Amino acid sequence: MSTLQSEYAARIEELSRELGIPDHYAQQRQLSLQSEATDLVSVGASPEGNDCRLIRPAARSWNYMHAAARALAIELQPLSGFRSVERQAKIIRGKLDLGEKIPDILRSIAAPGYSEHHTGRAIDISSPEVLPLEEAFANTRAFAWLIRHADEFGFKLSFPKHNPHGFVYEPWHWCWHE
Repeated sequence: MSTLQSEYAARIEELSRELGIPDHYAQQRQLSLQSEATDLVSVGASPEGNDCRLIRPAARSWNYMHAAARALAIELQPLSGFRSVERQAKIIRGKLDLGEKIPDILRSIAAPGYSEHHTGRAIDISSPEVLPLEEAFANTRAFAWLIRHADEFGFKLSFPKHNPHGFVYEPWHWCWHE
């Protein structure tokens, strides 16, 4: 392990202690440490106007996939791409401040260091048919199209129903794999 990797792992361990993430979290949830991407490009804004960024090859594939869906009058909206470790921790702190318990929080969001969003390969997707980040997205034409065609562009649904990682069903969360 390089010095940089060791420093990153130590940073994640420190954040995990601070947030109350169990020591066995990664092993129990079958998750591996995800490195943070650095070379990111925009793939557009979310409906709320937030810039969605991915690594270059994932962005290229997203653009092709987005155009292919649009040619069939299917609107894929980017919601969230790259998310830093610090942003992940801030989201969890906010939920803790609202009184949520860490086991419940970790069913819908990965602990800092373990999110596919850190890699710049993951993208949360929605469509105008439904509210963002809702399971109802699974009932849309956009989701049906993704199920049939996303793998042609290198994207896979990360957290289907009953996934081994213990996350809730996230029909909106897709990750690009080389």
